[in-house]
Amino acid sequence: MAFFKRTRMKTNGKWYPQSITVGKPVTTAEVAKTISAQCTVNPADVNAVLTALGGVLGDFMKHGLTVKLDGVGTFYYTANSRGNGVDNKEDVTATQITNVRVRFIPETHLSSSRKVTSRALVNDSISWDEWGKESSAEKEEGGDGGEVIDPME
Repeated sequence: MAFFKRTRMKTNGKWYPQSITVGKPVTTAEVAKTISAQCTVNPADVNAVLTALGGVLGDFMKHGLTVKLDGVGTFYYTANSRGNGVDNKEDVTATQITNVRVRFIPETHLSSSRKVTSRALVNDSISWDEWGKESSAEKEEGGDGGEVIDPME
């Protein structure tokens, strides 16, 4: 279950739902353990691969390549420059670049239920509940509405 909170925008004074994350971020070790449970690779090997992944992506991207991981998406660099640019094409140099960012585009897939393309990392059956508000299931179980449930258990 994903959570949202009610947020008022300063620009127009209107209220909108804003997604929020809860608890601590999931660690590489936790991801490795979960992947290991779904395949024949042990958690230590999965952890080693995940730990090496960032450096490998960076090495490919520094050579001007994008990196597409099946089932995940595509990673690539973008660069920002300082100032308002220059008047002549010949005056453009790499020294104008002040910031490099890694961008990510989630992989898309065709949803059989809706016949539309959607992002692979966004589950078609995601359900939203207001953070801090008791859901109907928690009311039946006597929960406090603030407990975060591990989806892997």
